[in-house]
Amino acid sequence: MNLLIDNFVSSKRIAVVGMSRSGKKFGNMAGKELKAKGYEIFAVHPEAQEIDGFTCYPSLKSLNGKVDSVWISIPPKKVPAVLEEAAQIGLKNIWLQQGAWSAEVQQTIDKLDLPVVSKKCIMMYAPPVHSVHKFHRAIKGIFVRL
Repeated sequence: MNLLIDNFVSSKRIAVVGMSRSGKKFGNMAGKELKAKGYEIFAVHPEAQEIDGFTCYPSLKSLNGKVDSVWISIPPKKVPAVLEEAAQIGLKNIWLQQGAWSAEVQQTIDKLDLPVVSKKCIMMYAPPVHSVHKFHRAIKGIFVRL
C-alpha cells in the first residue's frame, strides 16, 4: 500500500465527517462498517445529537485528543473548513472519500501542508476488506500495474 493509507487504517479512533440525519448517505454506511471492523467512531455533525446510534460531536475541535484520524465525505465546498480545523488540532491522518476532492480542496491541502489520502474508497483499504470491495481492490491493482 502506501504510507498514508497504512497510517490511516492503523489508527483506531476515527472522526467521521459526513453522516446524515436521513441515514441515506455513504458516511452513514461507512461509519457503521468501520465500527464493525473494530474502529472507534466519532460522528461529527454540527447540528445532530445522535445519528444511527453514534453520539455526534459538533466539530473536530470538540474531539481534540480523542481521535487519531478524520474521514471526510461531504461536498467539496465544505471540506476546506474541515481541513483547517483538522490542522488546528494537529490531525495527521486525513482521508477524503471519493467525491470530497476538488481543485479548491487541493489548494487548501497544499496551503496547510497536510498529509491526505484522496480519491480512494476507505472500504477498499480498512481491514478486513470483504466482498465487492476486495474484488474491486484486486481489479484496480491489476489495471494500475498495466
